[in-house]
Amino acid sequence: MGLFRFTGNKKKIITNVLWAMAGKTINLFGQFLVGILVARYLGPEQYGIMNYVISYVFLFTIISSFGLSNIEVRELAKNPHDINAIMGTSFRLRLAFSTIAYILLGLSLLIFRTDAFTSCMIMTYGLILYTGSFDVIRNYFTSIVKNKYVVKTEISRTIIGAGIKIFLLWIKAPLALFIIATMFDTILVASGYCISYKTYVGKISDWFYKKELAPYLIKQSFPLLLSGAAVIVYQRIDQVMIGNMIDKESVGYFSTAGRFLELIIFLPHVLSQTISPLLVNLYQKEDKSLYQIKSQQFVDIVVWTSIIMSFIVSLSAYWLVRYTFGERYLLAVPVLQIIAFKTVGQALSSAGGQLIIIEHIQKWAVIRNMLGCLFCVLLNYLLIPHYGIIGSAYVTIVTVFISGYIANALIPSYRHIFIIETKTFLTGWKEFFNIKQVIRK
Repeated sequence: MGLFRFTGNKKKIITNVLWAMAGKTINLFGQFLVGILVARYLGPEQYGIMNYVISYVFLFTIISSFGLSNIEVRELAKNPHDINAIMGTSFRLRLAFSTIAYILLGLSLLIFRTDAFTSCMIMTYGLILYTGSFDVIRNYFTSIVKNKYVVKTEISRTIIGAGIKIFLLWIKAPLALFIIATMFDTILVASGYCISYKTYVGKISDWFYKKELAPYLIKQSFPLLLSGAAVIVYQRIDQVMIGNMIDKESVGYFSTAGRFLELIIFLPHVLSQTISPLLVNLYQKEDKSLYQIKSQQFVDIVVWTSIIMSFIVSLSAYWLVRYTFGERYLLAVPVLQIIAFKTVGQALSSAGGQLIIIEHIQKWAVIRNMLGCLFCVLLNYLLIPHYGIIGSAYVTIVTVFISGYIANALIPSYRHIFIIETKTFLTGWKEFFNIKQVIRK
């Protein structure tokens, strides 16, 4: 039995994967190429400040989203008859949490006494906390396995956003305008989501707040909030700590290496997000034997795709940095050689995380991610002063494997996922190299 044969939905799944991959590829490469031009123009120090601002704000996005995304996908897939209530309630909850997050963002700047320019840029870029509320629309299209309706929106955003940044380069604009332009990208994509929903589904004005649904969504998402907070911290805190413990220029080198990861992480992420609604249906039918087979094949292909891509990027790190960002960014090469393997840990975390959501055992997810968060902060605090950004790069690898793999062995409810992941390391390569046969079966 093949991974992509789900009771007649094979063509639907493959089409959705292709749309998602095409859209993500265009968006990532478009942003990557423009990012290279911006980085070359700004130089490591100013580029580091820009990424420091982005990372700082990103730490607060978990509050604004409140861990609702995966719950929204699951509930919309399960209850297609109750779309307007789920969408309306989720959207209003997101707006409320975004306001809380924005207030906390401002308070944090007062507490840590950040310089005036950086504080102004952080509060400006912080508006993305509100535009992120419209991700509920993207989650709806994900739940019905029809990503093509938002792909066009995201491609348009990439083209318009790239045009704006190229114009800023042409007029030799200051750093502040590039940060504002990056924030404006989120406004463009949120507007596009609204247009796509109105065109293909219905009026947003039909959404309504269902009072009794709100506590359920909050209760279901709260474990994911704690878990997501830990994930956000160990994914972004390194750049904030580097900026505070070393300097902003070092953030520029570290974030440069991270930009390449965005190009190779998207495929495992797309596969995870696309297959999950179909695994939800399979799990609900209580066909446990078939569900276990599909789950194993799913994790095998996702993880081994990441392993191969990680080796390719690590081995070609010098040429990738030298012929893209330029000689001024060569200090990013050893960092990229190391953190390329973060993709494997991310794939484990993403694939395993989807199984956790599907099986309704997310209440324990906070433990594994808190472990990763704890090790990330502690090890960065110990290693950055002695080994700089290289030390932080090794910490990145350790933390994603602790949270995405090792922690599953320590949590009884997740040990079957640990077994799946272990089998993936041992024999999963067979599924990857026989992917054509898997699809045809």
